[in-house]
Amino acid sequence: MTSDLQNRQLAAIGEVVAASERLGVHVWLRGGWAMDFLLGRVTRPHTDIDWFAHHDEAPRLILALTDLGYTLAPEPPSHAQQLDLSRGDIEHSFALLAADPTGRLTVAGGPWAGSPWPDGMLDNEPRALAGVHCPIITAQAQIEIKQMMSVWVPGRPRRPKDIADIAQLHAALAAPPA
Repeated sequence: MTSDLQNRQLAAIGEVVAASERLGVHVWLRGGWAMDFLLGRVTRPHTDIDWFAHHDEAPRLILALTDLGYTLAPEPPSHAQQLDLSRGDIEHSFALLAADPTGRLTVAGGPWAGSPWPDGMLDNEPRALAGVHCPIITAQAQIEIKQMMSVWVPGRPRRPKDIADIAQLHAALAAPPA
């Protein structure tokens, strides 16, 4: 059973996907909602909606979302690294992607600019949840990001929800295809 907030977050995910498709901008869910789309069910409450987007497409995305009533949070974090937008209690966080000379995806800006993201993380088919279709990052990338966050950001311990998410993602990868 989903809560009112989860239903509104799902609607907001659909809204972002529709806006991105109209603009020809690419977005991918990451974090808890990406796991839920991968598993085909809402696994827990979420405080926000995490995304990836290309840094050079971000200005068009910001314009589209502000036209839909979202407000761009002021810095920090660096707008070269991440964009945070909100409308009421719906919050979106877009980590911005760049590419190195070989085409490998990297962090677009901030203190980790140029650091690589997991190989192949965008090589996933869109998934559906409650009638909403959305591009998501791969399960392998989700696991790597959740495992490495405490290494990449010293002083940030692995959260219990990340440990639970990693276990669910490993179980999904081990399960035979439906």
